[in-house]
Amino acid sequence: MTGYLARRLLAALLTIWVTTVAVSMLIHLVPGDPVQIMYAQSQGTTQEQLEAIRADLGLDRPVWEQYVMYLGRVLSGDLGETIRGEQPVLELLLLRLPNTLALAGTALVIAIAIGMTLGFIAAYRRGSWLDTTLMVTAILGVSMPHFWLGLLLLFLFAVELQWLPVAGGGPASLVLPAVTLGLSNAAIIARLTRSSMIDVFDQDFIRTAHAKGLPHAMVLRSHALRAGLVPIVTMIGMQFAYMMGGAIVVENVFGWNGVGRLAIQAILQRDYPLIQGFILMFAIVVVSISVLLDVLYAFLDPRIRYR
Repeated sequence: MTGYLARRLLAALLTIWVTTVAVSMLIHLVPGDPVQIMYAQSQGTTQEQLEAIRADLGLDRPVWEQYVMYLGRVLSGDLGETIRGEQPVLELLLLRLPNTLALAGTALVIAIAIGMTLGFIAAYRRGSWLDTTLMVTAILGVSMPHFWLGLLLLFLFAVELQWLPVAGGGPASLVLPAVTLGLSNAAIIARLTRSSMIDVFDQDFIRTAHAKGLPHAMVLRSHALRAGLVPIVTMIGMQFAYMMGGAIVVENVFGWNGVGRLAIQAILQRDYPLIQGFILMFAIVVVSISVLLDVLYAFLDPRIRYR
């Protein structure tokens, strides 16, 4: 178990390091002078001021030296300052991050609750009209873009029925974006759950459990469901990363003040320090969640613990 966790942590740290390299090089991938692009909307900026800004950002130094400086700042908790407003990037991201985590976490709970329930029912009733109906619905859910589903729910529940607010920052404002993000991902989990549970139902140990006279509900709950959870947990980790990315679109549809909405604003304003900070924080959050799910994966499958 210790060796397994050590390898996962090493892989996580390697991923974050590669991300810092990619993020530090981001500003050099933009055609033209990055300083002039960042300050193109500023009126009256002289050439001398641009040169001073370039020196302050370290862009007048060799690329390798720029990376060393950037890595040193990151390790000390300094992600720089925003171009517009000159606010600390880390402080601004940490202020918005809880909103995005609340959105993605709530959506994940909705996706797991709906997806696993429907997938389990479809597997148990495989080949029936109910199985076909649920899987066709899941395919429609996978095919539906977040922004389109979000606009439909917004129009129905906020505009027509007026049950929920159009936008805001309270718990009621979280319902529509979380449902929007969770429904399409519930379809993916439902399809995987069905496939995984059908494989488990056909295993010999399930037939043996029934032959021993164990209650049917106990066989389904204690034997089949736990064995089928292993690939589902892996998919849930991937789905959380997907939800963090999907939150960028959903936050802008519903005006939810998370890091996704902040990232879109940074892109429109060409605020590269803020974009770099967002990408790095996004990677750290996703990698951290993946490591936690790897630990859970090891507990669910004893074979993993001793690799």
